[in-house]
Amino acid sequence: MDKKKRFTFSISENPLPLFIESIGYNPHELDFNRPEGYPYYHWLQTIVGKGSIEIAGQAYLLPPGCGVLLTPYTPHKYYSDHKADILWQTYYITFTGVAVDPILNALDMNYSAFYEETANISFTDHMERMLDKLESYDDPHYLSHEISVDLYQFLMHLNKYGQMNNKLSVLQSFEKIREVVEWLEQVYPQDIGLLEMSKKAKVSSQHLNSMFHDTFGISPYSFLVQLRIREAKRILITDTDLSLKEIAKQVGFNGLSHFVATFKKREGITPSTYRNLHQS
Repeated sequence: MDKKKRFTFSISENPLPLFIESIGYNPHELDFNRPEGYPYYHWLQTIVGKGSIEIAGQAYLLPPGCGVLLTPYTPHKYYSDHKADILWQTYYITFTGVAVDPILNALDMNYSAFYEETANISFTDHMERMLDKLESYDDPHYLSHEISVDLYQFLMHLNKYGQMNNKLSVLQSFEKIREVVEWLEQVYPQDIGLLEMSKKAKVSSQHLNSMFHDTFGISPYSFLVQLRIREAKRILITDTDLSLKEIAKQVGFNGLSHFVATFKKREGITPSTYRNLHQS
């Protein structure tokens, strides 16, 4: 395969017990740095080539036949070996759901961990079946229920047959600010500052700042800005009719110039360039 594949699904007000937010194949995996983590569970596996992933300051290799399951908001970065002759090819799933925590707790899988294929399970086979199914329909969104069943089956097989090589402990510091982080996920477009965040967390501004630095290595406001940038990147690709000014307002920036300058500073390119690159 040499063509990138990606399917995304909107999280409804009443999501399924397990709900896939995105699933795809990347023939040339890009470098990602997520100091605030990802808001949903994230599965990433290597098909061809080799990549590295850094979690809690430690780097781990991700060779073919191996994958990593990341819990929400786990700070991480991953990147390929740019000197290698073979491109790093990956499959990924991001998922959530109203029963995702009880299900993963019951399976004793509710933590970040590395998994390796065995003779009884091929991660690639599971992923290819799901992607082939989605590609066979003109409107893959009709398959949201069915593909959720496939995700559940994958998790069950991963638990039963996958070889867990390294269990990464949940950051205790995150548990202290989980409530305010989840609140920011909902209200990031609003005019919010450190004062509002500290009131929500019921701690002083200084203490909240220390807690965010301990967990993510950045300030609460930087975390908020990254949420806005992340959402802007999604809208730039999925809603091409919206102007940059409309997107800026929708995600909480005070004006177009502020949005463009912040986006370029953090992503290295302008929002327009980012949109054009992902449309081509």
